[in-house]
Amino acid sequence: MSNTKFDAGLALRKEVLGADYVERSLASADDFSRPMQELSTEYCWGHVWTRPGLSRRDRSLLNIGMISALNRPHELKLHVKAALTNGLSREEICEAILQVAVYCGVPAGLDSTRIAREAFAELDAA
Repeated sequence: MSNTKFDAGLALRKEVLGADYVERSLASADDFSRPMQELSTEYCWGHVWTRPGLSRRDRSLLNIGMISALNRPHELKLHVKAALTNGLSREEICEAILQVAVYCGVPAGLDSTRIAREAFAELDAA
């Protein structure tokens, strides 16, 4: 698949999430999962993340809150790492998760804290 929004989304997705991760995701896609990879790349990354209205840092901060509230651990770990790439500090990520705990419940905050710590440990070990 190649079009302007997909190509822009793919480039940005690789910058934020890491080229290796994105290339593995696309390479491992089969006939069932490929449409979701294409949708995510074009729609999320190409249409929304490339918009000028918010910085990458702000989008990452929003994602930490929303993904924590939705209890999506795999995506949260990925976006915690991306948030560091986009300029958030570990302290700011901690503060965002505390905010989630207050407004979405302590269990969401506890799970999100655990997942963020796992992400930090993986980065520190690399």
